[in-house]
Amino acid sequence: MTPSPPLPEPGARSPKRVLVVDDSAFSRRALRRMIERSPDLDVIGAAANGEEAMRIVLRDKPDIITLDLEMPVMDGFSFLRWLMAARPTPVIVVSARDDDPSILKAFDLGAVDFIGKPTARASEEIAAISDDLLEKIYAVAGLDAAKVSRRLEPRRSPPQAPGTISFPDDLEVVALGASTGGPPAVQAIVTRLKPSFPAALIVAQHMPAGFTRQFADRLASLSQVSVREAVEGEEVRPRAVYVAPGGKHLGIERGRGGLRTRLTEQGKDVHYVPSVDHLMRSVAETCGRRSAGVVLTGMGNDGAAGLSAIRAAGGVTIAESEATAVIYGMPREAARAGAAMHVLDLPEIVDQIGLIGESVNG
Repeated sequence: MTPSPPLPEPGARSPKRVLVVDDSAFSRRALRRMIERSPDLDVIGAAANGEEAMRIVLRDKPDIITLDLEMPVMDGFSFLRWLMAARPTPVIVVSARDDDPSILKAFDLGAVDFIGKPTARASEEIAAISDDLLEKIYAVAGLDAAKVSRRLEPRRSPPQAPGTISFPDDLEVVALGASTGGPPAVQAIVTRLKPSFPAALIVAQHMPAGFTRQFADRLASLSQVSVREAVEGEEVRPRAVYVAPGGKHLGIERGRGGLRTRLTEQGKDVHYVPSVDHLMRSVAETCGRRSAGVVLTGMGNDGAAGLSAIRAAGGVTIAESEATAVIYGMPREAARAGAAMHVLDLPEIVDQIGLIGESVNG
């Protein structure tokens, strides 16, 4: 798998305008250097706090913002609240720690992705951060940021889904895959599950090591079912959610005691970790028609092959629609591959998965 394609060739259109917001002068300089490696990106300003950023946003109207959260005068959270109400703009959070729980709060407020903050580390480490940052900026360039908040607004009317999807009575596992923009969508699905949910739900969300534990703990605090970060060899039980740990691939296998988790290290030929394809292929091979797969928002094509495997095995497959996907990359590729039996808006996916316990039992 390869990173998202770059922006158009220089000269094809105006460069995307980026605002850097960070109270550290070192970080502002480092981020500017990283971003301006691309001829398709132009850093139009740098702010040391949220108040300075507000003035630049109103005056210069950036296309993309990188945002530190902990700042004096006005912090990143207050700025995010103002931004999403006044002028919704794609925001990538810059955090000193991959396991910082405040990043989840930023997602709730409308941020779409995050990146580790540059420090005075080895040049090869800085280069890796730079490549990751540019890829994330390319992914959100041109995004309608207002969609981020609209997609998760509470319904004002009954769902208009095209009927209830028929899941097998003996459903064992629902595999869920997401990347950029995914955490709020995954949270919406998991927190809708009832204690009667008859299967296990296994999540592969593209996140670094250290952050998935915080994500699982957050989901557990909001949910009616058990949620945990998966560990090697544990039993996969119904009415439980397992989050793939960052930096590893999660699969399942069937033993004498039933289904168990299987963790493997990141391979050099796999770009996305945890891999949605790896999880879904494993679920297809192990559970066959007693499986279901859902591909949500994200860049790239991770999940298309895995969802195809679940469909070929007789399972139920769903992809998020372009109307609600923050980044219509992964679900688009799944739909193009013919892997998705159903293409639904996120609120419809939340409803359909939430109804599984009721539909198979009633």
